[in-house]
Formats: sequence, C-alpha cells, structure tokens
Amino acid sequence: MLENRKNSPVRLKVSHLDKVFGEGGKAVVALQDVNLEIRQSEFVMIVGPSGCGKTTLINIIGGLEQHTSGEVLLDGKVINGAGADRGMVFQGYSLFPWLTVLKNVEFGLKMKGIPGPDREMTARKYIRLVGLEGFENALPKQLSGGMKQRAAIARTLANEPEILLMDEPFGALDAQTRVVMQELLADIRRKTDTTILFITHDIDEAVLLGDRIYVMSRRPGSVRDMLDVNLPGERNHNSLVLPEFLEIKKQIMDMLWQESNDAAMGR
Repeated sequence: MLENRKNSPVRLKVSHLDKVFGEGGKAVVALQDVNLEIRQSEFVMIVGPSGCGKTTLINIIGGLEQHTSGEVLLDGKVINGAGADRGMVFQGYSLFPWLTVLKNVEFGLKMKGIPGPDREMTARKYIRLVGLEGFENALPKQLSGGMKQRAAIARTLANEPEILLMDEPFGALDAQTRVVMQELLADIRRKTDTTILFITHDIDEAVLLGDRIYVMSRRPGSVRDMLDVNLPGERNHNSLVLPEFLEIKKQIMDMLWQESNDAAMGR
C-alpha cells in the first residue's frame, strides 16, 4: 500500500516556507525553509519539539495564518486563505453546544445550501462511520470526550474535503480512549481513502498511524528528516510492540533528544 501511494499524485506541496512573527529586533522566526509534500491518500504525521512551529505550519496550510515567504499549493493551486477543500480537526471539539450530533454534522452542508434530506443522509453516513449511530439526537454535553471528537471528525468528513488537517486531535483524551480513537481513525482512513496531515507530540501515535513521518527541528522549525513507516499487518494496538515499530520509534526519539540537548547546550 505504501509503495502504491508513493506513485500517487502530490496533493499538498509546501516549498521553502518561512514564518516570522513581529518585526525588527522583536522578530521571531517560527518556521524556516520548510519543505514537504503529501500524496493522494497518504497519512502523513509531523512530530517535533515543543515550540517548533507544528501548529503554526498546519494553520498556514489551513489558511488560518499567513506565511511570510515561500509557497503552499493544494492540487497545484496557491493557498491564500481558508477553504472548503481543507477540513480541520482541533484538540478542542468545537461543536455547537445547542445543536444535536446530527445537526452539528449537518452544519457545514447546510452552509453549502445542500437540501435537508440530502444533508441528513450524508450526515448519518458519517455518524455511522465514526461509531455514533444511536446518538444522533444527543447534545454535546451528553457525550464523553471521545464521542465529542468522533462527532467533530464526522462533521469535518461530511464536507468531503480534499485533505484532512488534524492538530493534536486526541491530545485531551485519556490514554485508553486515545488508543481507541487512533484505531478508529486508521479504520476511517482505510474506508474513505482520505488524505490526512496529522500533527502530534506523541511518537507512538505518529508511528502507529503514519505512512510517513516528518520530524521537525527546534525553532526555527524546519524539516530535519522524513521516515517511511512500513509495518506488517493491520495497524492496531498490537503494532506497538512490533520490532519495526520500536525501531522507528527509537530513531525519532534519538532525533528529538538531540534537538533538545542541542537547545540546552546552546548549539
């Protein structure tokens, strides 16, 4: 499967991207010469030290933040702002508390002017996909954290974006729920063939889910390395103890340790 994706067309391309906050003596270089690409149907992870600009990068790709220089292309078109071709899922659930699960998932479709019966059919499809069937009429306050994030994922997928951007979506969940959500997301990707860019600080999560992993340097953030992930069999919690899994995890841990050590030593 990974080899097949390597031959797929490039969907997202980031070239020589810089981001500077502020001006003059107060300027802070957050990102410097970032280059990466994501192909059709790939699940690409980004990990890096705290403060390396991971969230800034995904916000630029999502059109929520402007870059200083460089270029971001989706299907060959320049990204200059937010758009329906990119769906974003954040750590916060961002559900409307006064709307039911069904109405939350329908919301983006309603904004597009899709007729009621059609948007309800689509919403129910994605609610089933994330395992929330039976909770269509529940309000967010009646859901657990994991269920809220399922609803947020369903709402984003219902709009059928060209690429799904995920910024630490499981970071607020307990460890057990997090593993369940990781396996759910892996299953969703298999069923929908969605192209995904996922930001995480969790190395296990990166190796478990990713086809490729970009490892970023400390600030100013740039791409330090890129690793392919080839794990045998279906990805699930049993993958965490595979020799191939542990080897990739060690490589990433060594790189991140080196980044932290260099920062501490002022190198």
